[in-house]
Amino acid sequence: MASSNSEARAGALPMKVETGVYATMRDGVRIALRIYRPDAEGEYPALFAASPYQYETDDLPHSSLFLWREVGPVQWYVGHGYCYVHADVRGTGNSEGSYGFLDRAEQQDYYELVEWIARQPWCSGKVGGIGQSYYAWSQWFMGIVNPPHLACIAPYDGAVDPYRGVTYHGGIYCEFLTWWYNMVRANNLHRAANFPAGREILPDHAWEFIRHQTYDNWWRERSPFERLGEIRVPVYSIGHWGKVGLHLSGNIVGYEEVSTPKKLYVTGARDVFEAHELFDTVAFHEDELKPFYDHYLKGIDTGWEKRPNVRLQVRQANRVRESRDWPLKDARSVSWYLHKGPSGSVTSLNDGALSTAVPKDVAGEAATTCYAYPDPKWKLGVVGVGPFGPDPVARVLTFTSAPLEEEVEIGGPIVLELYAESTATDTDFFVKLADQFPQPREERGAVRPPTAVNVSKGWLRASHREKDEARSSEWRPYYTHSNPQPIRPGRVYRYDIEVNPASYLFQKGHCIRLEIVNGDSPVTDAIFTHQYMYYKVGKDTFHHSKNCPSRLVLPVVPKGK
Repeated sequence: MASSNSEARAGALPMKVETGVYATMRDGVRIALRIYRPDAEGEYPALFAASPYQYETDDLPHSSLFLWREVGPVQWYVGHGYCYVHADVRGTGNSEGSYGFLDRAEQQDYYELVEWIARQPWCSGKVGGIGQSYYAWSQWFMGIVNPPHLACIAPYDGAVDPYRGVTYHGGIYCEFLTWWYNMVRANNLHRAANFPAGREILPDHAWEFIRHQTYDNWWRERSPFERLGEIRVPVYSIGHWGKVGLHLSGNIVGYEEVSTPKKLYVTGARDVFEAHELFDTVAFHEDELKPFYDHYLKGIDTGWEKRPNVRLQVRQANRVRESRDWPLKDARSVSWYLHKGPSGSVTSLNDGALSTAVPKDVAGEAATTCYAYPDPKWKLGVVGVGPFGPDPVARVLTFTSAPLEEEVEIGGPIVLELYAESTATDTDFFVKLADQFPQPREERGAVRPPTAVNVSKGWLRASHREKDEARSSEWRPYYTHSNPQPIRPGRVYRYDIEVNPASYLFQKGHCIRLEIVNGDSPVTDAIFTHQYMYYKVGKDTFHHSKNCPSRLVLPVVPKGK
């Protein structure tokens, strides 16, 4: 297999590789495994990874072109006294059976595979989960099915709810999982000339993703969320601020819901590529994961239990915030209210203002902002195009603060309370929180938009506004997504829109900007874009009056904390 020089540095144990090993499941289906283990006498704890990506991808070089190579530095772990077992889940790669996309059969396989590994003469009897993305999904289920010899899991970059967290953000269909599944099918079927013949994954789960528009039993079977409380092993959940729309919420919610010894670390990785590259580095595993595995799989005192429960990389600040609690106890909720404006800082459909001042009604002035859609100037989704290329804010609604007089750090969950009405019986809300950088005076008012960094995003389809009050909190609305109800045209509704948590430092002189529209764009939001459906035609009105005070609630960390 391919490895970096740092993986194979001097002094490491030699490695033995066994390919084409099969473990037989309860129904006679054989699961294909590749086993890496020290080529030395003794029993060693095992790390277990499983996905539909085929274990031959371990042979690929470290590269962001191969995003599905998500197993980490295998040879390095073996050199430090671990076995590493990589499985093709049933119906994929070299395994038999039919692929069910995280169905109960696949979940039960995890139980049996962990126990199969523990019985092998080279295994010490302790097994830990490892891996990124799908490998993290599989780990959540390993913990849920609770095989006796599973000692710990470390889901890196892994969702816990494929409906809410990946495929239907706020009830709005996202195209990513369909693209992903077709990619998996192609990679299983199309093989290089020196590889064994490919295989076709027959079930059309891509159609199932589209067909099951609400959170029904099909999704419930494949969602770890409702069963996270069944996990009995220690958990190290690692997420990334840049993975909004895929895995971020899963790592945070997973940490919130498990009741075993647990820790949470959210890195500052900005996108899928940085998250992938980080997991490929030996340094990350040496600092973060090996101490966890050494503690729970080898019984070594690595000081793991003394580490803070929660660590958050503060974006735009060169520091990590540590805490015993999540949400952060020191953070206080600060309301930023939407106002008519203008803010005078950006060219958008409305250039609204954002302020901590509570709205006051002014005689003769309408405390509303409206827009009609689709906008005739939208190109490539909801993005406008100017002489300098795509302009992500020119044709959307914005509410922007005055330049900050001092830096503002936020850390935790975010909610937008939005009062809105529509001429349609349903509408979508796409929300972005952004950090707008200062713009030189000579460029102000020109066609070039000010530089901005996306901090977080949130979504909600109006018909999916129903909340499960038992599971909701003041900082995290939990939508049922089971009984969509149309809205009445012209009626004002209050929508509690969850914006993904963030840890971010807004610098002095920067502006806090809120963007609202009813779609997104492959220019700004790929690979997690949402299809703009043909029936999305209408006019929405947002209220920001004394009686309907739309507000963005941010978790502000006081200075010195």
